[in-house]
Amino acid sequence: MTDLALRVDNIGKRYRIGLKQTRPDTLRDVMVDAARRIGNVFKLGDHHYSESPDHIWALRNISFEVERGQVLGIVGRNGAGKSTLLKILSRVTDPTTGYGEIHGRVGSLLEVGTGFHPELSGRENIYLNGAILGMRREEIDRKFDAIVEFSEVGKFLDTPVKRFSSGMYLRLAFAVAAHLEPEILVVDEVLAVGDAEFQRKCLGKMNDVAQEGRTVLFVSHNMSAILRLTQEAIVLDQGQIVMRAPTPEAVDFYLNMGLNKQGERFWEHTEISNASEPFQPVALRVKNPQGEIVDTVNSAEGFSMEMEYQLADAISGLRVGFYLMTTRGEFVFTSFDTDDPSSYESFTSRPAGRYISRCQVPPNLMNEGRFVVGVNASAYRIKRYFQDDKALTFTVDATGAPGTHWPEKRLGPVRPKLDWQIEKMGL
Repeated sequence: MTDLALRVDNIGKRYRIGLKQTRPDTLRDVMVDAARRIGNVFKLGDHHYSESPDHIWALRNISFEVERGQVLGIVGRNGAGKSTLLKILSRVTDPTTGYGEIHGRVGSLLEVGTGFHPELSGRENIYLNGAILGMRREEIDRKFDAIVEFSEVGKFLDTPVKRFSSGMYLRLAFAVAAHLEPEILVVDEVLAVGDAEFQRKCLGKMNDVAQEGRTVLFVSHNMSAILRLTQEAIVLDQGQIVMRAPTPEAVDFYLNMGLNKQGERFWEHTEISNASEPFQPVALRVKNPQGEIVDTVNSAEGFSMEMEYQLADAISGLRVGFYLMTTRGEFVFTSFDTDDPSSYESFTSRPAGRYISRCQVPPNLMNEGRFVVGVNASAYRIKRYFQDDKALTFTVDATGAPGTHWPEKRLGPVRPKLDWQIEKMGL
């Protein structure tokens, strides 16, 4: 028996923008439509599909394999094609090109209430949805109590689900999909509907499913959940796979997509709101100890970050600062140019003119990795003039940093050089 749970070969999905759905009205229409589709099968490759502004490829040239028992994450921006891919794998829609091989029964949770009939009760929908998933009645009977207990909707079990809230829909739909033991569980971004406690239960259940050796395809914008549940992840962009890698590497790549990576950032006038007046941001830079603008700095040498800006009029109480974060959104530190009381007294009011606010990050502080710099210019509790949470990114190279003679990767965003003493105690 093959060790593959599914195999995708050159799948593509093409849509016509604005096309109204039509339904054949007569037997002749049905036959003509079927003949047309059969004819399309014999047209080789994508040569038949000419590029047209009236058409869009939601997916193109998608190929990958998933082994049995693997938990694979799928991440990407809105519109990248994640949900379309899962719908094809769940046989909700057909691909335009390519094919997929699925070895095992698929349980899908693509959106809230998928496979539910609004006029039926929760009890009836458990049996209906189970039948859609290919389960026998005896199998549903055996799992029924566990499904109801997990969903926490037992009090409303005999109420038509059209009266359920979206959260109750989700609880019941997820409970059915997860408890009826499909070999492959496909989960789209639906957990955001549930409350925090239920999200934790769902993540725990998916972890249990994975531990049982079943295959999970998991789409989410929650990077913490992706990192926790998956070993590998695929990054989709504009309908194509741009990376498949171990999850931490794939998540970092996804979070860095579209960010400035040159060590310097200039703001165009169109990027600056009129509400920023009289503060006008000019540039943000990362520099090495030699004063060169760089994208990569060395942890053992330290580096500086500087903000250049223009004041059209004087501002009282202005402070300019940086937020340093990991690419996963974890804050490392926040610092402002008037944190020191003497600096605050010297610059209580800043006259109109051109300025640079610069801070020095000391050597042997940062750990290796990719980091994001956000900027803030404000008068405390009076006005925020300007803020850009993701102004630019840069890389820290840990070569020569404390502990680099040990082979293991140090956890956390900082790896400070601390003073240690080793003392031998007498007997």
